[in-house]
Amino acid sequence: MNIFEIGRYYDDFNKGDVISHSTSKTVLESDNNLFSLLTMNHHPVHTNIEYAKKNQHEKILVVGTYVFSLVVGFSVPDISGKAIANLGYEEINHLAPVFINDTLYAKTTILDCLPSKTKRDRGIIYVETVAYNQNGDNVLSFKRKVLIKKRCCNEI
Repeated sequence: MNIFEIGRYYDDFNKGDVISHSTSKTVLESDNNLFSLLTMNHHPVHTNIEYAKKNQHEKILVVGTYVFSLVVGFSVPDISGKAIANLGYEEINHLAPVFINDTLYAKTTILDCLPSKTKRDRGIIYVETVAYNQNGDNVLSFKRKVLIKKRCCNEI
């Protein structure tokens, strides 16, 4: 196997499969701060403890788009490593807040597998990914369609 091998071919996915991603991460204060700076999201609920104390959760809330990006990253080795393209994301739902020092995990369910109608070397998988924290609380969910290479036409 090539050391640069990543992901699964379209042929490796089956409708109904649930894949628990092996990548997980504890969200650090520095992660949240850096993401806030990089994306110019300077809302004080994400960066100011005194402001956050006076709001609903009474502590720093991790930026939701960071949580989304992180969870997409968790799924890359298992879902989109052989992707030609992510065709679209839908139904992105923030189900519960994420705080500094929460540890996040994710699993993906294969909702459908659709062979390409125009090119025999690829197919589309339709998946739903759910992220959860160290307490088992679901914090994020989203669906996406991913165009992926088929094994039959890509082996060397």
